[in-house]
Amino acid sequence: MRYAQIPNSLFIKNRKKFMAQMRPKSLAVFNSNDIYPISADSTMPFKQHSDIFYLSGADQEETILVLFPDAMDKKHREILFVRETNEHIAVWEGAKLTKEQATEVSGIATIYWLSDFDKVFFDLMTEADTIYFNTNEHYRQAVETQTREDRFIAMVKKEFPAHQWAKSNPILQQIRGVKEPEEIEIMQRACDITEKGFRRILKFTKPDVWEHELEAEYLHEFIRNRSRGFAYTPIIASGNNANVLHYVENNQQCKSGDLILMDVGAEYANYSSDMTRTIPVNGKFSKRQREVYDAVLRVKNEATKMLVPGTLWKEYHKEVGKIMTSELIGLGLLDKSDVKNENPDWPAYKKYFMHGTSHQIGLDTHDYGELKKPMKANMVFTVEPGIYIPDEGFGIRLEDDVVIQENGEPFNLMRNIPIEAEEIEELMNAKA
Repeated sequence: MRYAQIPNSLFIKNRKKFMAQMRPKSLAVFNSNDIYPISADSTMPFKQHSDIFYLSGADQEETILVLFPDAMDKKHREILFVRETNEHIAVWEGAKLTKEQATEVSGIATIYWLSDFDKVFFDLMTEADTIYFNTNEHYRQAVETQTREDRFIAMVKKEFPAHQWAKSNPILQQIRGVKEPEEIEIMQRACDITEKGFRRILKFTKPDVWEHELEAEYLHEFIRNRSRGFAYTPIIASGNNANVLHYVENNQQCKSGDLILMDVGAEYANYSSDMTRTIPVNGKFSKRQREVYDAVLRVKNEATKMLVPGTLWKEYHKEVGKIMTSELIGLGLLDKSDVKNENPDWPAYKKYFMHGTSHQIGLDTHDYGELKKPMKANMVFTVEPGIYIPDEGFGIRLEDDVVIQENGEPFNLMRNIPIEAEEIEELMNAKA
């Protein structure tokens, strides 16, 4: 791993929270992600499954975590199975976790080689009535590939048909949504790396630079600061490209007079950051660009204030819509008749701001977390309003990551990343 080792106290706490909500005489199993083939002998880079990482800190393929609070043998209440290494693997792939290292990383005392799983698992299932399956139930999920978890679930249903089944996801949605202090510290590190990338970009950007050159500058700064790279596919969208919400080609030249919308974030220790900034290619906003920019910033600032304990996610978005509607009227993009005659299911402001304002963030960029219940302290949300005007050739979005506080306004993890128009212009025009 490239990042500094995370104290295993975090994973010990996370497991305790999960096991406290398990049924009597039940066990839960969590599998690593697969390494996915591309073609010939090539594979995609390995990325650990967020749930097993959250509960164990094990950042290695072919790892299985078993939690069984009521196991008769106390040493079997938490078990981590890891891939046994050998000289051949060490030469070709590098060292894998030893049993001692697996304990150090996870805080789990009982470590077995993966080859022992079938025997140990069968023995544990003779004691258990219920098994928790770890299915993906994120509201944005669109899975087309069979996963290691899918294969495991199919096997268990076939081999142990008399057992009851339960879902891990409702527990994970609840506990993963509220971050521990250690998690917030890691996310702050990811945001700090993103800040370094953005400040590098402000010095580098000039007319006729290419979008992919800016992407490369971000990646350079991220990796040199011990990040694996981007937390998600970066958007570097100049001019009208900014009006394509998921523009990822990043292959156009940036022209003087245009804006560049950059939605990028560094990952660190598997945790995500998610930032959007919009800057002028030539270092100076036009009068109209500045009017729209300031309107978006005002919406972001007002929306941020609403992220407090007790807020309902759905109602929050309705309130932000009202603020955005007022700003769009002020910009001359909407008039009162547009609002009066709007479709309640697709309000008038949606013509210029068609996506949501906030999503939870953590181990995943669109993280797990309860959205139908009131917000709680230590949940972390993005705040990302935007105004998109294809007819005028630009779109503006601004985004920070904020932590809900028990008392007071949310804490902005991106508070040090320049966002005021004057500061951006000043930094872009500063002499080296």
